[in-house]
Amino acid sequence: MPEVEVRGFVEEIRDLGGLKFVQVLTGGGHKQITINKNSIDPKMLKDFDSLTRQSCIRVIGEEKPMPKGNGTEVIPKSLEVFTIAATPLPLEPTGKTPADPDTRFRWRFLDLRDEKKHLIFRVATDFEKMTRDYFAKQDMIEIHTPKLLGAASEGGAEVFSLPYFGREAYLAQSPQFYKQMAICSGMEKVFEIAPVFRADPSFTYRHVTEFISLDVELGYIKSYKDVMKFEEKWLRYVIAKLEKKWGNEVKQKLGVGIEVPKTPFPKIKITQAYDIIEQAGLPVERGGDLSSDGEKEIGKYAKEKLNSDFVFITDYPSTVRPFYHMRPERNQKTTYSYDLLYKGLEITTGAQREHRHDKLKAQAVEKGLQIHNLEFYLDFFKYGAPPHGGFGFGAARIIMLLLGQKNVKEVSFVPRDPKTLFP
Repeated sequence: MPEVEVRGFVEEIRDLGGLKFVQVLTGGGHKQITINKNSIDPKMLKDFDSLTRQSCIRVIGEEKPMPKGNGTEVIPKSLEVFTIAATPLPLEPTGKTPADPDTRFRWRFLDLRDEKKHLIFRVATDFEKMTRDYFAKQDMIEIHTPKLLGAASEGGAEVFSLPYFGREAYLAQSPQFYKQMAICSGMEKVFEIAPVFRADPSFTYRHVTEFISLDVELGYIKSYKDVMKFEEKWLRYVIAKLEKKWGNEVKQKLGVGIEVPKTPFPKIKITQAYDIIEQAGLPVERGGDLSSDGEKEIGKYAKEKLNSDFVFITDYPSTVRPFYHMRPERNQKTTYSYDLLYKGLEITTGAQREHRHDKLKAQAVEKGLQIHNLEFYLDFFKYGAPPHGGFGFGAARIIMLLLGQKNVKEVSFVPRDPKTLFP
């Protein structure tokens, strides 16, 4: 029989007279340790008897098929007890005894002792890895932008401020200004996968105050449609790779199928989106952004009428877009911008940027921004700037929807919201 090493956390202990069964959660799943009390070394039996659930151990033994052919079991030759878990447990990691979200996230390290949750983070890991692989094939440069800023990157109230050597600094809401700086420095295609911070007081399934943003900026584009085309090709590539590697396991353990999208994704102008939402009997603010219910209605429409989980909403009004989004020459009330919805939730905002210094400055003034706080940014465009565009993408949101999770916190390692700073 092959000798194996089993190391991990004790999930279950069952004592059936002459036999004791110990189920161990390992880095790769579960292993059952079977102890025959009549043949095991008495000292080792005593050590097994001392175990509590969630104790951390290592077992060396022989792996063999179970008598009824249902998997394998390990017959121990040695046992090393790293730590004995305290009792009672504050949380049941197996989920057999339900716990409220506050308890689960307070004891997140115990909450994550679950192979289903490990699978979520394995898929998320490969999402980033496969993204980097795809971007490398596109000859893109990865950049790492500052997270301590002298001015808020997106403006508005959703910004964290902190003291910085006698003056005020801000945590980055976005790498927007700096990825544009990279384009103006001659890097034609760049990306970043990094944390950003939003002082958003919301308590919803889609919001956290710190999250990983995946940002892309492309130089020398002809239209914002080039940005959309890049994004849909990238997403199809990554999702197809994930489905091939993880599809069966995700279906088995999480009960959802990974559906590879067809390209091109359908496109709906914002004015048409208003009509669709209104016809469904929902309130809509024409000239405004889409509400959460509005996005869900568009997602439903896209699935039923266009046979797609993905849909681009394009040509947003300038009143709800940042000053740096380019506007058509003949219609300054709209922008060359888009949102990408997936299953009725916005996962991307993208646009062609205004690269002409005079127009960029005028649009900032129109938005009521303090120009002296933006001089460093406006300088990027004084000495030659190519046409460019890009997008910011919520990585956790797509993983949440791809894997059928109900809250973005479930796919965040240690999530942050307005009331949570520990652990």
